[in-house]
Amino acid sequence: MLTVTFPAAAFGTNCYVIAPGPGEECLVLDPGIGVEETLREVLTEHRLRPAAVLLSHGHVDHVYSVTPVCGGELAAYIHTDDRYRLEDPLGSSSLGEALVGMLEQQFGTQATWREPERVVEVRDGETLSVAGIDLEVLHAPGHTEGSVMFAVDAVPDGVPDEAQVDRTLLTGDVLFAGSIGRTDLPGGDHEAMLRSLRDVVAPRPDSSLVLPGHGPATTLAREKASNPYLKDVT
Repeated sequence: MLTVTFPAAAFGTNCYVIAPGPGEECLVLDPGIGVEETLREVLTEHRLRPAAVLLSHGHVDHVYSVTPVCGGELAAYIHTDDRYRLEDPLGSSSLGEALVGMLEQQFGTQATWREPERVVEVRDGETLSVAGIDLEVLHAPGHTEGSVMFAVDAVPDGVPDEAQVDRTLLTGDVLFAGSIGRTDLPGGDHEAMLRSLRDVVAPRPDSSLVLPGHGPATTLAREKASNPYLKDVT
């Protein structure tokens, strides 16, 4: 599958564009702060047409551009337990006062939010078939109440054979290369995160390519062998 990754303008959030191939409909995962111009360039270069926006969770650094990307026509998909965050992801009750202060310092007080017109709530174990791609929803709370991962039985074009992967796991802020998402923000729960790592992440096949919400790609085999958080729960 065609997969393009680029960072947002703040917090290094990875925005993913996924499609069966050039000239097709595509999915946009986690359109964060300041991604609109780069996203337009990616869509134009590969002749892609957005079909939906997927959100791994409701933090502002992953959802800030969802409304302009959806444009009133496309649906934004988010887990039921994080649906409330789309009402005000800039609020301190959702993000935490410290991070709200950082946003105001970096972007001034002009940051505004408008809730997307079409929101589809997803649940654990559900299979989404959008833009010619099937994704399994894996609820993995801990970073937020409604954090999810998306599992796809395909890998991005260009992944070398020596990577020994045959499927993809879009992990949001559940699992990073060598680390995990923080659990000290409102709605975070460290014990829930450990359960998610043990019961949701660890059982996934080692042959999974991991595309995280921040930082570089990795593989689940590598994380099971070296990530201290995964090693602790397995």
